[in-house]
Amino acid sequence: MAAIALKQSNLGKLPGNVAVPAYAREALVPGIVHIGVGGFFRAHQAVYLDDLLALPGNAEWGYCGVGLLAIDAAMRDAMRAQDGLYTVVERSAAGDTARIIGCIGEYLYAPAEPQAVLEKLADPGTRIVALTITEGGYYVNQGTGEFDADHADIVHDLAHPGAPRCSFGYLAAALALRRQRGLAPFTIMSCDNLQNNGDVTRKMLLAFVALRDLELARWLATHGSFPNSMVDRITPATTDEHRTLVRERFGIIDAWPVVCEPFRQWVIEDEFPLGRPAWEQAGAQMTHDVLPYEKMKLRLLNASHQALCYIGMQLGYTYAHEAMGDAGVRLLVRRMMDDEVTPLLGAVAGIDLAQYKETLIERFSNPAVRDQLARIGTEGSARIPKFVLPSVREALAQGGAIALLAFTVACWFRYLEGHDEAGREMPLSDPYAARLRALALQGGTDAAPLLSLRELFGDLSDTPAFTQAVGQSLASLYGLGARAALEQIVA
Repeated sequence: MAAIALKQSNLGKLPGNVAVPAYAREALVPGIVHIGVGGFFRAHQAVYLDDLLALPGNAEWGYCGVGLLAIDAAMRDAMRAQDGLYTVVERSAAGDTARIIGCIGEYLYAPAEPQAVLEKLADPGTRIVALTITEGGYYVNQGTGEFDADHADIVHDLAHPGAPRCSFGYLAAALALRRQRGLAPFTIMSCDNLQNNGDVTRKMLLAFVALRDLELARWLATHGSFPNSMVDRITPATTDEHRTLVRERFGIIDAWPVVCEPFRQWVIEDEFPLGRPAWEQAGAQMTHDVLPYEKMKLRLLNASHQALCYIGMQLGYTYAHEAMGDAGVRLLVRRMMDDEVTPLLGAVAGIDLAQYKETLIERFSNPAVRDQLARIGTEGSARIPKFVLPSVREALAQGGAIALLAFTVACWFRYLEGHDEAGREMPLSDPYAARLRALALQGGTDAAPLLSLRELFGDLSDTPAFTQAVGQSLASLYGLGARAALEQIVA
């Protein structure tokens, strides 16, 4: 049977083993604007809302997606050609399941239609603006924790407030319109992997807005809401292999499907002055204190991802499950979680930490997901400071161990050189790629040039216990090789 192109008029023609939206899509009202329509959002928050929309009385909560970057043009083309529909495939050892997600009713591409984006954000019907703009999209100086006002995006948007190009510029311009029109600010909800992501969003956005318009900043500080949230679902980047899978296994021609693991978790601080979807009816956990869950996830899952990806690439692996099949990598991840991170975590209501860690090992090892190490290793300049260094600081303050955390940092430094020991290229995707690679090549076995980046390491640049541990591990990686250095550190 020939594969069927995914669009609204073809939903009734799809195979019976593919679930389709069980609600009237034409009745959806876009109460939420989501900036950053990438794979993770489409496999996570959109799936929760799709589940909720299948229940009666929720049609006021559709999504309008927004792409801000030039590379988002391809997503725009795919989403518009498919009437906002796409396939989610959950992969596990038990097999694959597919469903069509229909909660995105509209997609706007900011570079081509900036005014339409601003008007959508300023529309009275927009009550929540959600963000998945990556950890680097909040313009945090990692060394100081303060706003990076010198970033090129920020400099541009302050100089051209009516023609923004970054998320903060669009948010500020839209909030200014809402204030002029007598409307309350929309709730701004970060769904990125940042500890206290709502608090970080509030601090950084207010710093930006204050440079643009002090009165607007005061209004936003008084009336705005920035709930914290914790999000979790392993979602590899979409590849042609995934497109082929969807076509051949499920008979669907989909330009941009998304593949993910079965596990998902979402913990949300319940602070939405203009109302919110009943996410709890779709399995999300509403709470008044996200921090314990957030800290647990970032320090265990995300930091372990950093630990396995850089050493894994140096050992020649491509996927997370391959790296986790290596006894040394598996021991590195397990011992870092058990010996260096878990002692820093308090009790988390409803969570058995030992079982949670076992679940992480299983998820990392899932061969069906085929999560790319190169994906996990993107934007290390944002992820290492957010996922690894907080545990280093806390452990040093408490007299705890940091050898494996420091080894993870050293593996990132070695990865920045660009090639594994067999001469294969290790792709570097980072906003500071050129500078990082130059320092890595300058330093070689000497970690000092990279450790001097105070915007990443802050006071740790002057902390001998940390700098010596990183330096020793980096020298071992170059001198002994990745395999021997790994065996030495976990011995």
